[in-house]
Amino acid sequence: MAVLKLEHVYKRYDNTEKKLFKKQVKNDFAVKDLSFECKDGEFIGILGPSGCGKSTTLRMIAGLEQITAGDIYIGDVRINDLHPKDRNIGLAFEDYALYPPLTVYDNLAFNMRARNIPEQEIKESVERVAGLMKVDELLNMKPLGLSGGQKQRVNIARALVRRPGLLLLDEPLSHLDGKMRQQLRYEIKRMHHEIKCTTIIVTHDQMEAMSLADRIAIMDIGCLQQIGTPLEVYDDPVNVFVAGFIGEPPMNLLKSTITSVTGGYMFTFEGSDLHVPVPERYNHVVKDGMQVTLGVRPVDVLIAGEGEHSGTPIPVAIYEDLGDERRVSVRVGENLLNLTTTDQVYFNPGDIISLRLNAEKTHLFDIETGNRIRS
Repeated sequence: MAVLKLEHVYKRYDNTEKKLFKKQVKNDFAVKDLSFECKDGEFIGILGPSGCGKSTTLRMIAGLEQITAGDIYIGDVRINDLHPKDRNIGLAFEDYALYPPLTVYDNLAFNMRARNIPEQEIKESVERVAGLMKVDELLNMKPLGLSGGQKQRVNIARALVRRPGLLLLDEPLSHLDGKMRQQLRYEIKRMHHEIKCTTIIVTHDQMEAMSLADRIAIMDIGCLQQIGTPLEVYDDPVNVFVAGFIGEPPMNLLKSTITSVTGGYMFTFEGSDLHVPVPERYNHVVKDGMQVTLGVRPVDVLIAGEGEHSGTPIPVAIYEDLGDERRVSVRVGENLLNLTTTDQVYFNPGDIISLRLNAEKTHLFDIETGNRIRS
């Protein structure tokens, strides 16, 4: 196992396209001032949309990309200039990259044979890892005869067979169907608990990151937005991007104007008659006429029962019954306010409901910067 530390890491790709009478220019940074630490035996998820720099970060750790600036350490060793083979890293690619002419056994043994490791030691390592990843019955098969899930198990097993100090997984489940993704998530989690190898997974799928990782590093446009446990990034997002990226369905984010009323304040919304009381805990940070982004998760938007204090009645725009939960949407100006409930409620579009918010679960964000306004 190993401790991984990134300190102020930058990556910028040169634009090498040559154009007549034009100077060569450099692109913006793909990764900007990235710093975080992965503890010994920890499972870190790097999460973000396509193009945010997460795979570039993984490739810099593996030594497949040169660092523009900053330092990367494994333990006390600065690895910026170490060759990939000398970093004691196992890497499982998004594409399986198995050797078609070789059997599964020979695919797993390939790197160890290249290092002239004795055949008996290779056999013991292959059988151990094959059992761990449940591919021991596939050792005599060739990749052409394997399913996508089996190929990815072999791919991860090949990364583990060399007993790396650090395991890197580059979107390992992206090519699999829903049921296989769920099954392989369980297998990866089980594998990590058994070998306790320091592991980093790169993914754009929040379900993968939240179900697998001990902590999640969320990136956007090359920058680290927030790092924390799945519960921390879900319940305590630092900005609008994190709030809207984490959660399915995502957090409701509505532009609102604060209006002073007797005894407190109200959230009001342009183009809508909906008025929602501002929780008292925000009274010292808001003022009349202030514009904010109100954030509330669908599970914290509640349908008010008869006799309950609630806001303005509002018609249902969309109703979805998903079996284990119901999703209801109402139109607030040009936006939809979504709620999720497990109650056995049924509505038709146009039915009138009254809503209330779980005051302790609301979030305010600065309308200009997108940063969280703390209560």
